[in-house]
Amino acid sequence: MVDKSDKEKGKNRDISYDISLPSQHTYLGDDLEELTGRTLLDDNSCPNLPLLPLPGIVLVPGQTIPLQLFEPSAISMVKRIIEKDHTLGIINSRYQALSPGVVCVGTTAEIRSYREEADENIGLSTLRLKAEGRQRFEILEARRQIDGVVMAKVRILPEIMVDDPGGGIRLSCLDRFRTLPLSTMDTNTRSSGLDSDRFNSPLRRKYDRFDFANYTRWPRWVYHQYDAMLIVQRIIQELQKWNCFIPTDRTPRTPLDFSYWVASNLPLDDNKRLCLLGLNNAIQRLRCELSMLKRYRTLCCRNTMCNMDIANRYDTFSMSLEGPQGTYVNPSGYVHEIITTYKARGLSLFGSPSTEQSWFPGYAWTAASCSGCDNHVGWKFTTTNCKLEPQQFWGLCRASLRPAFSSDGKDELWEPNI
Repeated sequence: MVDKSDKEKGKNRDISYDISLPSQHTYLGDDLEELTGRTLLDDNSCPNLPLLPLPGIVLVPGQTIPLQLFEPSAISMVKRIIEKDHTLGIINSRYQALSPGVVCVGTTAEIRSYREEADENIGLSTLRLKAEGRQRFEILEARRQIDGVVMAKVRILPEIMVDDPGGGIRLSCLDRFRTLPLSTMDTNTRSSGLDSDRFNSPLRRKYDRFDFANYTRWPRWVYHQYDAMLIVQRIIQELQKWNCFIPTDRTPRTPLDFSYWVASNLPLDDNKRLCLLGLNNAIQRLRCELSMLKRYRTLCCRNTMCNMDIANRYDTFSMSLEGPQGTYVNPSGYVHEIITTYKARGLSLFGSPSTEQSWFPGYAWTAASCSGCDNHVGWKFTTTNCKLEPQQFWGLCRASLRPAFSSDGKDELWEPNI
């Protein structure tokens, strides 16, 4: 259980930090070369793509991913991609394309900017780049080339769009008794030259886009459960219960993009995130996300022998415009997905604070491990400027944690519950 006073304290904190800085990934340098042109592959097309497996990462469309590559084969592959269509495939390394019997879902990543640096002393190069997740795909077949690069034939997964269920049911002869939304009413009256007084008639009812349910065998609450905009509103209301510093006012406006934003910010394990990525309909994806949001309570250590509580949902907040969870890369090229929280418990710090390649400019980081099992869990960030708020916060690795859901005696995490 979470103490109400802790929840209120989280809601009353101020943020003076410029949350646009982390999403710029300035630690990669300000000399990256921007690439122009965008690539959109046709739905159900089957192109051949080079794959880049990443441990602990499940890329979602719309998510930005920074990379630092050191292996000559990976650098050579990316340079060929830059000269071609800027697109490669990102998959989770736990679900290798060459593993028999494993259905692998991944996401195309489009390179947006890059910079190559050559060290003449040792004759090696480093490639720094930023890419964006674009389209989901499934792997049909794959092969490993002699240079170690995995090439795969993939199928671009389409997003199935559901038609308005009331489109073929509403009776147009009753439109004159229905009050349209204000913006629609103004547009219609101006374009058709109709008298606006007629639209303000007291005989007209309030606009109800679910009134078609009166002519079907199903009550309107059934249609509410499958209305994308209503589910989006309920997810936003659920997030606002967590913490007012989750920027729901800056989230994508379309249900499809919003479903991807929630998927990229929910602190789920790889299995459940891949399940969300495999869904081919935004409404079903939103329903699953809402079900999990209602059940999610705390973040625990991923080690099943430990299971120590690390943070609760009310301490989650956004230090980035992208949301409470962001993707960053360390100097060794390892990519981390980081959840920012005000508080964390059961952690031990080791090492001295450092500002080297800090993901949050103006803050120094100190590595943290679980005091129960000594596994690395994340970092504590402390400000180097006394005027910045918050003065300190925690960046927790999604790959090192698992979400703890409310238990009702059985696993119903994937049954939509709205």
